[in-house]
Amino acid sequence: MRRLFATLLSLSITLTLLTQPAAVAQLPDNKTTSVNSTPPTAGDLSPDNPFASPSKLPLQAPAFDKIKVEHFQPAFKAGMQQQLDEIEAIASQQADPKFENTIVAIEKSGTLLGRARQVFSNLTSSHTSDALQNIQTEMAPLLAAHSDNILLNQKLFKRVQSLYEDRDSLDLTGEQQEVLRQHYEDFVRAGAKLAEKDQDRIRALNEQLSTLQTKFEDNLLAETKARSILVDDVAVLDGLSESAIAAAAETAKERGHAGKYVLEITNTTRVPVLSSLNNRDLRERVWKASANRALGEDGGIDNRGLILEIAQLRAERAQLLGYDNHAAYKLADQMAKNPTAARKMLTDLVPGVVARVQEEAADLKAMMKQSGADHELAPWDWEYYAEKVRAEKFDVNDAAVKPYFELNSVLENGVFFTMNKLFGVTFKERKDLPVFHPEVRMFDVLDEDGSQVGLFYFDPFKRDSKRGGAWMSSFVDQSQLMNEKPVIVNTLNIPRPAKGEPALISFDNVTTLFHEMGHAVHGLFSDVTYPSVSGTATPRDFVEFPSTFEEDWAIQPEILANYARHYKTGEPIEKELLDKVIAASKFNQGFDTLEYLAAAILDLGWHTLSPDEIPGDVAAFEAATLKKYGVDVSVVPPRYRTAYFAHIWGGGYAASYYAYLWSEVLAADAHAHMMANGGATRDNGDTLRREVLSRGSSRDPMESYKAFRGQEPTVDALLKRRGLK
Repeated sequence: MRRLFATLLSLSITLTLLTQPAAVAQLPDNKTTSVNSTPPTAGDLSPDNPFASPSKLPLQAPAFDKIKVEHFQPAFKAGMQQQLDEIEAIASQQADPKFENTIVAIEKSGTLLGRARQVFSNLTSSHTSDALQNIQTEMAPLLAAHSDNILLNQKLFKRVQSLYEDRDSLDLTGEQQEVLRQHYEDFVRAGAKLAEKDQDRIRALNEQLSTLQTKFEDNLLAETKARSILVDDVAVLDGLSESAIAAAAETAKERGHAGKYVLEITNTTRVPVLSSLNNRDLRERVWKASANRALGEDGGIDNRGLILEIAQLRAERAQLLGYDNHAAYKLADQMAKNPTAARKMLTDLVPGVVARVQEEAADLKAMMKQSGADHELAPWDWEYYAEKVRAEKFDVNDAAVKPYFELNSVLENGVFFTMNKLFGVTFKERKDLPVFHPEVRMFDVLDEDGSQVGLFYFDPFKRDSKRGGAWMSSFVDQSQLMNEKPVIVNTLNIPRPAKGEPALISFDNVTTLFHEMGHAVHGLFSDVTYPSVSGTATPRDFVEFPSTFEEDWAIQPEILANYARHYKTGEPIEKELLDKVIAASKFNQGFDTLEYLAAAILDLGWHTLSPDEIPGDVAAFEAATLKKYGVDVSVVPPRYRTAYFAHIWGGGYAASYYAYLWSEVLAADAHAHMMANGGATRDNGDTLRREVLSRGSSRDPMESYKAFRGQEPTVDALLKRRGLK
């Protein structure tokens, strides 16, 4: 969630910026920056610092042409001091606590820090340099301490507690009631009720964790790049498309290996090129480079010590706060409520999914025999032979389909088209505002009446300075209180095409575009008063609902036919091929589901340990956990193994990776409901926008869902969505 103070801890992620041409951020690359040990006061911040006052650009979009690396630390330090002064004024006032003079005042505090934080936390993920990683490393513990200085302020907590205890007599709106409840619980969950000695220990734990989590992210970014595969002979790349080979050659040249080829690994265990490479030895090299990263192999980075320490400190903190373990602490304010419920949802699926995997494996082994292979099925073989089975069963393959999935067409004629059909909004590109990288595109988002909903940045391509995966974030959050409209960014890691070539993307990347736009409109359509409950500031196991819901529109025939056009001729995809694409989209779901279940179960395994149960051997614990819950299938490893599981050791999904499936139950049920009531109509879209997307966490998420759907969800649509029923 992006509640007011909890977000300060999310800064322990990587930052990236480099020298750019005009209208792009002018930030030095790979230069160290010294830290001024004396925090400036708010008044010390130079008016020339771009963060000193709100941006004068439309909707306060960041002035990337003016922001430089040296602006962040002074803004952070002045912003922290300014907010502490504001908090002290709130806590020390003589007037009795009122919602306006306490809760609203807290909501309005920290604007300077917020401006710097929003830009910094976005850029750390998408475009890093040594200089900014140094700042991040030094600032993370300071920001963690700052959060504690507010949430453990006893005078402030007493005012909030007094309001909470009298909440039924305060004549508050529903949103105000929810904002008050969340603030009170934030204080309690931070340790505001603990004895001073225990609060001191909480502070120390938070500081240590912020440093360790930052180190994990830095390590993973470096290790993922270092374990890319360098290929000397183009002949061993047989099976890859010409464009993929050209892109590999270009990456190699950029890294100083002209005449060779670089195959990059991704954030997940599986790597897309495994479905195409005919050379089995190279497939094995690629798979092992991905699956065995951060284990210290061949002198590489070893994350295991960091992981054990993070797990230990989280478990200790949870017990200090009165919970059995970190998972119990994290899930107490989520829809699942406790790890038992989350784990049951996962394990209930295991028998059926494993049975489906065995059926899929049998098909792969038959294909291997048909192809003349005389080896056992190994993890690096799965996607290769699965693609052959897919081609045979559905008479379709990636090479035949990709020419119909050109990135710009998918974005504009697919994703934007769908948003217009459902919600009446249009996206109009603008090139007059600065962006943080030349590949970033920017759009005005306009409502049906022409009024501006917000701004949207689109950052599609993979680069060494960007962490893996895909995500949505914000530079400005919507709030009526602050008179602010949303400024949203979607970031992806689509392989960059060779220079001059079109970006032809996989169907997986197509669905990712739809998924991330679901997050984007959750932020764009927010219509709440208070910033702490705005947009995607919802429980983790609800936030993936709007995004997963949008994925299913990608395969609706009327939408697919609008964007799936051949990049050369503009001809729409033939109906026969279109039908095959839709049918093939449910192929290999046993594999897809099992690799996810294994990762989610592994996450809960680590985070349901008490402090005295933390193991000494990461690999042994991982193997034992997978075996215990019946997901130890050697040819289907977890989507993320422990050593590079960024969601849980560096990101915000610790003990919450299950949330994707929990949210998918809602998404599948919602989509089935819409399809039974007319499909992609404005009436359906407007109801979803009004009852869910505009609400943030201003009311209980299940109440929002029921207001849209009319009832709680069932799992039937999920099983059908995954082809398991």
